[in-house]
Amino acid sequence: MKKNKNKDEDSKKRILEAAIKLFATKGFEGTSIREICKNADANICMISYYWGGKKELYQGILDDLIEKQTEYAKKFMDISTKPANLSKKEQIDILFLMLDKAIDFLYSRISQELFILLLQEQQNKNFAPNSPMLSYLRTLIAAIFEKDESEQEIIFKAVFIMSQVNSPRILMAFSLGLLGQDNFTQKDIAMIKSNVKLYIKALLEDSHIKY
Repeated sequence: MKKNKNKDEDSKKRILEAAIKLFATKGFEGTSIREICKNADANICMISYYWGGKKELYQGILDDLIEKQTEYAKKFMDISTKPANLSKKEQIDILFLMLDKAIDFLYSRISQELFILLLQEQQNKNFAPNSPMLSYLRTLIAAIFEKDESEQEIIFKAVFIMSQVNSPRILMAFSLGLLGQDNFTQKDIAMIKSNVKLYIKALLEDSHIKY
C-alpha cells in the first residue's frame, strides 16, 4: 500500500513539474491534459484523481505555491500578530525580515518556469491574489506609514517595494544576461537584499519616519 502511495505521489510531482513548464511556455489554452501526462510519463486519470481537470490543476499550482510560501513564513514570523499593535521599530524590523526572506524564497525556491507562469497570471484581469503573506505585507506597510491599506499610496508602495525584490528576475536580460550567468549567485542575492534595504530606508526618510 505504501509503495503504491509513493508511486502516486511521484506521479503527482511529475505532473506538476510538467504542467508548470508547459503552461509557462504554451499558455493555459495551448496546453492539453494529454500533453501534460505525456511529458510527465503519467496516466491521464491521475489528473482527474488529484485535481479534476486542467483548470483545477492550474489553480492547484498557484495554491501549492501559496501554501509553501505561507508555511515557509511561519518559520520566522507570526502573521496572526496585528502590525498596528506593534511599535514602529518592531514593524520596520518585521518588514526588513519579510523582504529578506522573500528574496531567499524567490531566488532559491521558485523555478524560472513557475516565475514566468506567475508573471503571465498577473496579466489575467480575473486574477485575485490570495496570498496571506502579500496581504500581511500590505497591512504592515500601511501600519508603518499610518495609512489605510486600501489607500492608493499604500497599494502602490507595496507594488514598488515588491518590484525591488522581483525586478532582477523580471529583467533577466539586464541582470543574468549582462553578467553572463545562468543563475543568481549568493553574492547577487546579497546585493539585491542590500538594495532593497536602501530603498526602504529612503522611503522611511522621505516620510520622516525615524528608525
